[in-house]
Amino acid sequence: MGIRIVFVFLACVVLYGGALGATWGDPFVKPKDYRNEPFERMVILGESTVEGGPWLADPAQRYADVLANLIGECQGAPIEYHNKGIGANAISPRSPGYEKSRKPSAMERYKDDVIALNPDLFILAYGLNDMRAGMPLKDFREDMATIIRDVKAECDPVIVLTTVYYMTGWKSYPPYDKGSVKLTRKYNKCIRDLAEEYDCILADVWSAEGGADWVIDPDGVHANRVGNILIANKIFEAIAQHASCLSAKSFNDLADTKWRKETTASRASVGDPFEKTW
Repeated sequence: MGIRIVFVFLACVVLYGGALGATWGDPFVKPKDYRNEPFERMVILGESTVEGGPWLADPAQRYADVLANLIGECQGAPIEYHNKGIGANAISPRSPGYEKSRKPSAMERYKDDVIALNPDLFILAYGLNDMRAGMPLKDFREDMATIIRDVKAECDPVIVLTTVYYMTGWKSYPPYDKGSVKLTRKYNKCIRDLAEEYDCILADVWSAEGGADWVIDPDGVHANRVGNILIANKIFEAIAQHASCLSAKSFNDLADTKWRKETTASRASVGDPFEKTW
């Protein structure tokens, strides 16, 4: 009889694990708010996906441009935007693809291209070319960490790290012909770990594309227009969840409306039914 009771209990745990998890092991955690004042200057450092190219009909279709427009529109104040992408760029001279890369590398230029501009929003988008060139993950991690630490120390912006995005031409374009889904996943785990260690926002653009071949240009490497929209929205989503400044305009626009005044008065008289309980 006792054994049957144990089995019934375990079955209940399995069947209702989702509901129990919310109480037992999955506590609600509010996101950290990194900024409550409008962003003034955004710098994005990256490779060809940042710089843009002939796979897009207009430079304004680049995901970084789409992102800058979303931020400016939602926060109600324009943002000064600096695109520091260089196609076929490497993160440092020790990347195996450095010799045939376009220079200078990120490590050779981040002081001039990022720190000198003193951004309050910095997006670091590297990994694709270095992964495809077969750069040891340890070296890549050390170079990324150096850039993150130095930028934090000098201007302390909100920092966003993007994962390596999806592509199809894994074995094309030597020396960038050593990539794979498996290796991309390892690089993306490294980037996630860096975001956690250095208190950065993570934008998982890999998941935004969802492995869909049709959001990649026929060259097999670059996101097409739809892919760029997906990437921009994923980065915006990550920032919006951690920067209340992007919602301030929405609240201010409604603050003086008749509906807002009446609702506020009603809630004050009967108590707020939406009062937070966590």
